[in-house]
Amino acid sequence: VQLQASGGGLVQTGGSLRLSCVASGGAFSRYTIGWFRQAPMKEREFVATISGLGRSTIKYADSVKGRFTISRDNAKNTVSLQMNSLKPEDTAIYYCAGDRNLIVSSMTTPSAYDYWGKGTLVTVSS
Repeated sequence: VQLQASGGGLVQTGGSLRLSCVASGGAFSRYTIGWFRQAPMKEREFVATISGLGRSTIKYADSVKGRFTISRDNAKNTVSLQMNSLKPEDTAIYYCAGDRNLIVSSMTTPSAYDYWGKGTLVTVSS
């Protein structure tokens, strides 16, 4: 499966952005799709993830709970990340990743995902 993330941009503190991850070339509904981010000089970190096959297990990093919402539309091969109340510390390159064979306990681990899209830059100004 090929993944393409989009929707990044420059926004002020408190603003909102909606990221999209569009997939092609695979049975999208079977894939767990996760969002990860990497800020300058920092390691890639988990943001949010949603499982496939209708189970809809959803997980969020503590730092984004209550502000970010992940959702999927299998008919459109798309997973979205609605980001509200953005903070400067949310500034990073955001990546979407996918895998078909994840167990719940590995859904937040970047190395568990086999497929990655190119990132989209989110910049939150103070």
